[in-house]
Amino acid sequence: MNKAIIIGASSGIGRELAKILDAHQFKVGIVARRLDLLKELQINLQNESYIKQIDISKIANAQEKLNELITQMEGVDLIVISAGIGYINPELNLELEMKTISTNVMGFTAMANIAIKQFIKQGSGHLVGISSIAAIRGDGENPAYNASKAFMSNYLQGLRKKIIKANLPIIVTDIKPGFVDTAMAKGDNLFWVASREKAANQIFNAIKKKKSRVYITKRWSIVAWFLRILPDVVYNRI
Repeated sequence: MNKAIIIGASSGIGRELAKILDAHQFKVGIVARRLDLLKELQINLQNESYIKQIDISKIANAQEKLNELITQMEGVDLIVISAGIGYINPELNLELEMKTISTNVMGFTAMANIAIKQFIKQGSGHLVGISSIAAIRGDGENPAYNASKAFMSNYLQGLRKKIIKANLPIIVTDIKPGFVDTAMAKGDNLFWVASREKAANQIFNAIKKKKSRVYITKRWSIVAWFLRILPDVVYNRI
């Protein structure tokens, strides 16, 4: 039986992915800030599971607790970092910008740091980060969010390069969702909104195939291509 830790398992994609992994005979460690939602999720899991209340923006405490969970589970094969926040912030409220950076950049880095060191120590493992298609270009309505997701993707690529050069059997996967029916999907005129179940199932398939990066759902690769080639003079007027 494989062992997985889902960071950000209280809701959204992380919650659905925890249920899918449990259905595929994983022992699951579920992590989030909201303990009540974790307990509610655990009731519905069939296999052995573990709970750890962690706020990833509290870096030192979060790292300590993640290490405690790994020890409690006697190692881990898969760590998924799904925790994140985002705000539509056209007024550039600094508090909201800094909250986003604190969680999506600093908190993510703290968790990824523990994960990759654990996998190097045990000689194997799979790290999955849930970034976003927003990583591709900046946005005037929520600049910190897009920038934080770009950081995540770049950081994951850096870890992947490090692992490949060290010739270690460790997988690093960057998941770039488009719109998914979660609290993170904010704003008007949303399109191609995937259900949480569909998104989580496609993520699970990407994990099984040991993909380096994948768009969720698959059709968002078209949008990604378009965003990359669009000239700034056009993109800045959209």
